[in-house]
Amino acid sequence: MNTEKFNRAPRQIALREWILISLLILLLTGGLSAINGLGRLDQTLYDRFMQVNTHPARDDIIIVAIDDYSLAELGKWPWPRLRHAELLKQLNAAQPAAIGLDILFSETENFQSDGLQHGDLSLAKAIASSNKLVLPLVSESAGKGLSPALPLPMFANAARQLAHIHLELDKDGVARSVFLQEGMHGQWWPHFALAMRDIGQHSASARETTLPGSRAPASEPTLAGAALWQRDYQMHIPYYGSSGHFSSVPYVAVLRGEVPPEFFRNKYVLVGPTATGMADSFSTPVSANEGALSGIEINANVLASLLDQRTIRFAALWQTMLFCLTPVALALLAYLLCSPRLALIATALLVCSVLTCSFIALRLGYWLPPAAALIALILAYPLWSWRRLEAAIRYLGEEFILLDKEPHLLPELHSEGAGTPGLRLQDKLEQRIAAMRTAASRVRDLRQFISDSLNSLPDATLVTTVDGNVILCNPPAMMYFASIGHPKIQDAMLPYLFATISAPQTSDDNLNTAFSWWNLLDLAHSASMSKGIEVSDPKGRDLLIKSAPCYSANRELSGWIVSITDISAIRSAERSRDETLHFISHDMRAPQASILALLELQQDTATALPPAEFLTRIEKASRITLGLADNFVQLARAEAQDYRLEDMDFHDVLLDASDEMWSLAREKNIRIHTDVPERDYPVRIDRSLMTRVLTNLLSNAIKYSPRDTSITCTLQYEAGMSESHILCSIADQGYGIARADQHRLFQRFQRFKTNEQPKNDGVGLGMVFIKKVIDRHHGQINFVSVPNKGSTFTLKLPAFHV
Repeated sequence: MNTEKFNRAPRQIALREWILISLLILLLTGGLSAINGLGRLDQTLYDRFMQVNTHPARDDIIIVAIDDYSLAELGKWPWPRLRHAELLKQLNAAQPAAIGLDILFSETENFQSDGLQHGDLSLAKAIASSNKLVLPLVSESAGKGLSPALPLPMFANAARQLAHIHLELDKDGVARSVFLQEGMHGQWWPHFALAMRDIGQHSASARETTLPGSRAPASEPTLAGAALWQRDYQMHIPYYGSSGHFSSVPYVAVLRGEVPPEFFRNKYVLVGPTATGMADSFSTPVSANEGALSGIEINANVLASLLDQRTIRFAALWQTMLFCLTPVALALLAYLLCSPRLALIATALLVCSVLTCSFIALRLGYWLPPAAALIALILAYPLWSWRRLEAAIRYLGEEFILLDKEPHLLPELHSEGAGTPGLRLQDKLEQRIAAMRTAASRVRDLRQFISDSLNSLPDATLVTTVDGNVILCNPPAMMYFASIGHPKIQDAMLPYLFATISAPQTSDDNLNTAFSWWNLLDLAHSASMSKGIEVSDPKGRDLLIKSAPCYSANRELSGWIVSITDISAIRSAERSRDETLHFISHDMRAPQASILALLELQQDTATALPPAEFLTRIEKASRITLGLADNFVQLARAEAQDYRLEDMDFHDVLLDASDEMWSLAREKNIRIHTDVPERDYPVRIDRSLMTRVLTNLLSNAIKYSPRDTSITCTLQYEAGMSESHILCSIADQGYGIARADQHRLFQRFQRFKTNEQPKNDGVGLGMVFIKKVIDRHHGQINFVSVPNKGSTFTLKLPAFHV
C-alpha cells in the first residue's frame, strides 16, 4: 500500500502542477486579452502585417505633387497665387471628378498692385469656376481652446467644400486612423478625402448613414454645450502601400501643359506638397525604413479606402478573448499528453497559426490582436518544461554536493539547517537537491558580486586574458571605446584598442626602451603600469591608464585588469589655475605696484608730482584694478547656477545697453544706430547678465573702432517649424581681428592688438563672459571679422512664447 502510494505520488504531483500552471496561464491570457490590444506590441504586429497587406493603387486617384523638382524649376516656396490659379485652370479644363487643394490660404498674398490683390482674386475665380474643389482647414489653439483656422473668406466662399486634414496619432506617434467628421458648436466638417468622395459621387446627402468607423460616445457632443472640438466616425486606414504607391505628376509639369487633359478626366486629383522639408509628413504603418509618408499621400490612401469601401474593424472584447484562449488551451493539453519534442512542435505551430489567422483577418478588414496569445504561448512552454526538468536536475545533485564543501567567500543571509524540523527527515535525493540549491546560490551570488562590482566602477575597466583578449568590460568602457571608433570590444586584443591613442611622451624609467601598448600586459612593466600613464586620446581628452595582473588560486597569472580614468577636468582645472595665478601675479599686481610707487614718489618733494597728475594716475590704476576684479566677479556669476530668468522684449534690453554706452561712444564721435523692425522680440533671460553681454559687445566695438565711425545694431525674428529664434547683430567699422587670432577669441586672458589700434587695458575675460552667458541661455554666438574693415557679432537666442 505504501509502495503504491509512493508510485502514485509523482503522477498526482505532475497532474496538480499541470492544473496549477494551466490555470495560471489561462488567467494570464484572459487578463491580457481583456486589455483588447497590448499597445506597442500589437501595434508593431499590426504595422508589419499592414506592410505585407498591400493593394494595387486605384488608377482614378492622381497626386499633383509640389515636389523638389517643381521647387527647383519654379523657385522657392511660397509661390504666387496666380500660379495656383493657372494650375486650377489647367485642371478645370480636364474635367476631373474632384480636386483637393491641400494648401492653407489663411492669409492674403503680399504681392499687391493698385490696391488689388490680383493673385488672391484670380485664385478665388479659379476655385469658383471649378465647383469641384475642396480646401483644407485645421484646428488651432488661440489660448482659449481649439478653434477652426479657415481659409480666407473669398476662398472659403468660392470652394465647393471645406474639409479638415487632421490625422489621429497613436501614443507611438504613428498615424493609423482619421476621424471622418470633426467640428464644434454644432458645425461639422468632413475629412478632406471624404469631401472629395462626396463631390465625385454626389453622395453628400446620404453620408450620415453610410460612414464607416466607430462612433463617438453619445454623451460627448453635449459636453460644455458643444463648445469643445468634437470628432466622430473614427476610421482605421487600410493603407494601400508605401510612399510613391499612387500615381503622381509634378506640379510644374501640369502647369506647363506637359500632361494631357485626358489624364485627369473623371479622376480625383489631389494637389499638395511632397518636397523634402516642406511636406507635413507622418510615420505610418507602411513607412517602415522609408521614412514618413506625406500628408497628401495619406489622404490618397483614405480616399481610396472610401471609394473601395474598405476599412479595418477592431474585434470586440469577447472575440479577442476567444481568439487568444483557444490556442493556449490546446497547447496546455499538448503539454500533458505529448512528449517534450511534440509539445514544442505543437507550440511552434500554434504560434504560427495565431499569426496567420490574425494576418488573414486583417486582410479581410478585421483586426484580432494576437499579442496576448503569443505571450501566453511563449511563457507556457518554458514553465511546463521547467517542471519536467525538475526530475532531471535531481540527478545532478550529487555533483553539486562537492561544491558545498568549497570555502564560502561571501556572507550568507540564512544559516544552513534552519527551518522546520520536518526538513531534517528528507531522503537522500532531497538532501542532494538542497545541497545543489545552496551551492548554485553561492555560485550565483559570487557571479553577481563580481558583475556588480565591475559594473559599479565609475572608471572604464577591462578584464583580459593573459595574452590580452578582452573577456569582461563595464558600461563606461563600452561607451568610451565606442566614442573612439571601437563599438565592439569583446574578444578584441587590448593593444589594438589603444592604437589610436597617442603614446606617453616619457618611457619606463626602469627600461631604456620606447613605450609600447604591449607593456600593459608585461610583468616587467607592471610596477610602472600600476602607477598609471598619462595619454591623450583622439578627442583631446586627458587619460590615466593603469594595468595590474590578476592571479588564480594557485598564484598563476590568469589575466590583467586595465582601468581608464578621464582626468580632463583635473588637467583643465590645473591649467585654469595656472592662468589665474599668472594673471594675479602680473595683471593684478601691476596697478597695485604702480599705486605704491606713486605714493613713495609723492613723499619726496623732489620727485613729487603735481596733485592733479598724482590723483589722475592713482585713479587710473585704481580703476584698472576695479575693472579687473569686476570682470572676475561677472565671470564667476556667469558660471554660477543662480540665474534669475524673466520674460521680456529683447528690444528693451538692447536699448538699455545702447543708452549705457552712449557717453563712451560720444567721446570718440561714434554713432550707435539701431535697425529694429516694429514687432515683439520675446525672450526669457537674466536681464542684468544679458545687458552686460550687450554692453561688453558695444564697448568692444567702441574701443576697437577709430573715431567718426558708426556701430549698427539689428534685431530679427527667425520663425522655425519647431522653435523660433531672436537674432541680434552688432556690426562695427573697426580694426577687426586677424584671422590667425580668431580661434582664440573665446579663451581666457586673450588680448588682441594691431599696429593701427590704440592700446587697451582689457584683461581678456569679456568674451569668455559673453560666451558663458549665451551658452547658459541655450543660445549661440557667431562673428565675422575682416581686418581693417570691422567685425559683426551675432547672438542667436530661443524665442519664448507663453
